[in-house]
Amino acid sequence: MKRSAGGGGADILAFEPMFYGVAVVAVILTGISKSGLGGGLGQLSVPLMAIFISPVAAAAIMLPILCLIDVVNLWGYRRHWSRADVAVMLPGALIGVLVGGLTYRYLNEHMVRLLLGGITIVFVLILLRRTTPATAGYVPGKKAGFACGMVSGFTSFVAHAGGAPIKFYLLPKKMPKRLFVGTHVFFFFAVNQMKLWPYFLLGQFTPENLRTSLLLVPAVPVGILIGYWLVRVVSIELFYNVIYGLLLVAGAKLIWDGLTGMGYL
Repeated sequence: MKRSAGGGGADILAFEPMFYGVAVVAVILTGISKSGLGGGLGQLSVPLMAIFISPVAAAAIMLPILCLIDVVNLWGYRRHWSRADVAVMLPGALIGVLVGGLTYRYLNEHMVRLLLGGITIVFVLILLRRTTPATAGYVPGKKAGFACGMVSGFTSFVAHAGGAPIKFYLLPKKMPKRLFVGTHVFFFFAVNQMKLWPYFLLGQFTPENLRTSLLLVPAVPVGILIGYWLVRVVSIELFYNVIYGLLLVAGAKLIWDGLTGMGYL
């Protein structure tokens, strides 16, 4: 049974070996995802940790780790990112983060997950129908980038699940894989920095949560190194197919978590 400490603090079970085994796997998967696969797999980290602790505590524990991964990746992808696309998405992301921070105490996070999961799966299915006019030659414009950035900022704040909306904007551009991952890295570095103060003001960074984050830091370089290796060895065709597959998995997981949290499963 989950027993959360007050104020979003880490569960007392968070200091047992089983939790740390799952949490280490979650951190490694996040490092792989953010460093080599454009973030899709990282959306599983909070749900995995939420097996043992509350989703609120899991999100608070993961945010410093996400920031650390971002900082390392900034150097690795410093020459491989689209400044123009990040500039288009960030203003919307700032609005999304602000809305998330102001409404966080009143949100039904399960409904947010359910909605985002459904949108994610529909988006991937549309993109996979490559012969239709909806996908052939379509390149999103600045309004689409702003809107996707806003949705991403909001869902990232609520559940660290902001990757799918950004892929709605970036995937149709068919970027080279390093450029795609690097743009994702620089965008989410900025978004995660935006989230730090609202999380602090909402009381999410309890001593227990920060201590748990610190204990999980040694798993970070393992995931990052595997992610860098994958970018080098995976072909561009396989790379995009993996991204689509991860989005389908993440979408299905979000729907499952939303339905479960609302008591339908």
